Amino acid sequence: MELKSKPTNKSKIHLAQLMMPEHANPGGNVHGGSIMKIIDNAALIAATRHTHSNCVTASVDKIDFITPVYVGNLVIAYASVNYTSRTSLEIGVRIEAECLISGIRTHVASAYLTFVALDKNDKPLEVPSLSIETEEEKRRYNEALKRREQRLSTRSRHKHQPQVCIIRPSKLQKN
Repeated sequence: MELKSKPTNKSKIHLAQLMMPEHANPGGNVHGGSIMKIIDNAALIAATRHTHSNCVTASVDKIDFITPVYVGNLVIAYASVNYTSRTSLEIGVRIEAECLISGIRTHVASAYLTFVALDKNDKPLEVPSLSIETEEEKRRYNEALKRREQRLSTRSRHKHQPQVCIIRPSKLQKN
Protein backbone atom coordinates (compact mmCIF):
# COMPACT_ATOMS: atom_id res chain seq x y z
CA MET A 1 0.00 0.00 0.00
CA GLU A 2 1.41 3.36 -1.06
CA LEU A 3 1.31 6.04 1.62
CA LYS A 4 -0.05 9.44 0.66
CA SER A 5 2.44 12.31 0.70
CA LYS A 6 1.84 14.95 3.37
CA PRO A 7 2.70 18.66 3.40
CA THR A 8 4.84 20.13 6.15
CA ASN A 9 2.04 22.34 7.43
CA LYS A 10 0.01 19.28 8.51
CA SER A 11 2.55 18.39 11.19
CA LYS A 12 3.94 21.75 12.34
CA ILE A 13 3.66 22.36 16.04
CA HIS A 14 4.11 25.29 18.41
CA LEU A 15 4.53 24.61 22.13
CA ALA A 16 4.88 27.18 24.89
CA GLN A 17 5.99 26.72 28.48
CA LEU A 18 6.64 29.21 31.25
CA MET A 19 10.06 28.72 32.85
CA MET A 20 9.81 28.38 36.61
CA PRO A 21 12.42 28.03 39.41
CA GLU A 22 12.42 24.22 39.06
CA HIS A 23 13.80 24.69 35.53
CA ALA A 24 16.84 26.66 36.79
CA ASN A 25 20.43 25.43 37.01
CA PRO A 26 22.77 26.37 39.91
CA GLY A 27 23.77 29.54 38.02
CA GLY A 28 20.17 30.78 38.00
CA ASN A 29 19.52 30.35 34.26
CA VAL A 30 17.17 27.79 32.80
CA HIS A 31 18.95 24.43 32.66
CA GLY A 32 19.88 23.26 29.15
CA GLY A 33 18.26 19.91 29.93
CA SER A 34 14.90 21.64 30.42
CA ILE A 35 15.22 23.20 26.97
CA MET A 36 16.30 19.83 25.51
CA LYS A 37 13.16 18.18 26.91
CA ILE A 38 10.97 20.83 25.27
CA ILE A 39 12.86 20.30 21.98
CA ASP A 40 12.37 16.52 22.12
CA ASN A 41 8.67 16.84 23.02
CA ALA A 42 7.96 19.30 20.20
CA ALA A 43 9.84 17.12 17.70
CA LEU A 44 7.98 14.01 18.87
CA ILE A 45 4.62 15.71 18.36
CA ALA A 46 5.57 16.83 14.83
CA ALA A 47 6.83 13.31 13.96
CA THR A 48 3.71 11.67 15.35
CA ARG A 49 1.40 14.11 13.55
CA HIS A 50 3.15 13.28 10.28
CA THR A 51 3.15 9.49 10.73
CA HIS A 52 0.13 8.91 13.01
CA SER A 53 2.19 6.21 14.70
CA ASN A 54 4.47 5.72 17.67
CA CYS A 55 7.78 7.48 17.02
CA VAL A 56 11.05 7.31 18.92
CA THR A 57 14.08 9.59 18.94
CA ALA A 58 16.85 7.95 16.89
CA SER A 59 19.37 10.77 16.98
CA VAL A 60 19.93 14.39 17.84
CA ASP A 61 22.28 15.84 15.25
CA LYS A 62 22.86 19.17 16.81
CA ILE A 63 21.57 21.50 19.45
CA ASP A 64 22.92 25.02 19.42
CA PHE A 65 22.26 27.12 22.53
CA ILE A 66 22.57 30.72 21.38
CA THR A 67 21.66 32.76 24.44
CA PRO A 68 20.48 32.04 28.01
CA VAL A 69 16.87 31.63 29.04
CA TYR A 70 15.74 33.01 32.39
CA VAL A 71 13.16 31.99 34.95
CA GLY A 72 9.98 33.88 34.09
CA ASN A 73 10.56 33.66 30.32
CA LEU A 74 8.05 31.96 28.08
CA VAL A 75 9.81 29.35 25.94
CA ILE A 76 8.19 28.68 22.55
CA ALA A 77 9.18 25.67 20.43
CA TYR A 78 8.47 25.62 16.69
CA ALA A 79 8.86 22.16 15.15
CA SER A 80 8.33 20.87 11.62
CA VAL A 81 9.27 17.92 9.45
CA ASN A 82 12.25 18.74 7.21
CA TYR A 83 12.81 15.38 5.51
CA THR A 84 11.43 11.85 5.32
CA SER A 85 13.05 8.61 4.24
CA ARG A 86 11.49 5.14 4.28
CA THR A 87 11.00 4.72 8.06
CA SER A 88 12.54 7.86 9.55
CA LEU A 89 12.08 11.60 9.45
CA GLU A 90 14.08 14.64 10.45
CA ILE A 91 12.45 17.32 12.55
CA GLY A 92 13.81 20.84 12.88
CA VAL A 93 13.08 22.71 16.10
CA ARG A 94 13.56 26.41 16.77
CA ILE A 95 13.34 27.68 20.35
CA GLU A 96 12.51 31.27 21.21
CA ALA A 97 12.24 32.88 24.64
CA GLU A 98 9.84 35.72 25.29
CA CYS A 99 10.16 38.15 28.15
CA LEU A 100 6.54 38.50 29.23
CA ILE A 101 7.20 41.96 30.72
CA SER A 102 8.78 43.55 27.63
CA GLY A 103 7.31 41.26 24.95
CA ILE A 104 10.76 40.88 23.37
CA ARG A 105 11.38 37.50 21.73
CA THR A 106 14.85 36.05 21.20
CA HIS A 107 16.01 33.01 19.24
CA VAL A 108 17.73 30.93 21.92
CA ALA A 109 18.29 27.45 20.44
CA SER A 110 17.95 25.30 17.33
CA ALA A 111 18.08 21.54 16.92
CA TYR A 112 17.71 18.73 14.39
CA LEU A 113 16.35 15.37 15.52
CA THR A 114 15.71 12.12 13.68
CA PHE A 115 12.76 9.94 14.62
CA VAL A 116 11.83 6.42 13.55
CA ALA A 117 8.19 5.40 13.26
CA LEU A 118 7.32 2.06 14.88
CA ASP A 119 4.46 -0.36 14.36
CA LYS A 120 2.58 -2.14 17.17
CA ASN A 121 5.44 -4.68 17.43
CA ASP A 122 8.08 -1.95 17.75
CA LYS A 123 9.40 -2.62 14.24
CA PRO A 124 10.23 0.26 11.87
CA LEU A 125 7.20 1.41 9.93
CA GLU A 126 7.10 3.11 6.53
CA VAL A 127 6.30 6.82 6.82
CA PRO A 128 4.45 9.13 4.42
CA SER A 129 6.70 11.12 2.12
CA LEU A 130 6.93 14.87 2.47
CA SER A 131 5.37 17.07 -0.19
CA ILE A 132 7.47 20.19 -0.71
CA GLU A 133 5.40 23.30 -1.37
CA THR A 134 7.69 26.32 -0.85
CA GLU A 135 11.26 27.37 -1.59
CA GLU A 136 11.94 27.44 2.17
CA GLU A 137 10.72 23.83 2.51
CA LYS A 138 12.90 22.82 -0.45
CA ARG A 139 15.96 24.42 1.18
CA ARG A 140 15.25 22.70 4.51
CA TYR A 141 14.72 19.36 2.74
CA ASN A 142 18.03 19.61 0.86
CA GLU A 143 19.95 20.59 4.01
CA ALA A 144 18.32 17.70 5.89
CA LEU A 145 19.35 15.29 3.12
CA LYS A 146 22.98 16.37 3.59
CA ARG A 147 22.72 15.84 7.36
CA ARG A 148 21.22 12.38 6.74
CA GLU A 149 24.13 11.41 4.51
CA GLN A 150 26.52 12.50 7.27
CA ARG A 151 24.58 10.51 9.89
CA LEU A 152 24.66 7.37 7.74
CA SER A 153 28.39 7.77 7.17
CA THR A 154 29.01 8.09 10.91
CA ARG A 155 26.68 5.20 11.72
CA SER A 156 28.49 2.83 9.34
CA ARG A 157 31.71 3.42 11.30
CA HIS A 158 29.97 2.31 14.52
CA LYS A 159 28.00 -0.57 13.01
CA HIS A 160 30.10 -3.34 14.58
CA GLN A 161 29.56 -2.23 18.17
CA PRO A 162 28.21 -4.99 20.47
CA GLN A 163 24.45 -4.80 20.96
CA VAL A 164 22.89 -4.59 24.41
CA CYS A 165 19.73 -6.57 25.03
CA ILE A 166 17.18 -4.58 26.96
CA ILE A 167 13.73 -5.93 27.74
CA ARG A 168 11.05 -3.39 28.48
CA PRO A 169 8.93 -4.24 31.54
CA SER A 170 5.76 -4.13 29.40
CA LYS A 171 7.20 -6.91 27.20
CA LEU A 172 7.95 -9.32 30.07
CA GLN A 173 5.70 -12.35 30.37
CA LYS A 174 3.84 -12.71 33.62
CA ASN A 175 4.06 -16.03 35.47
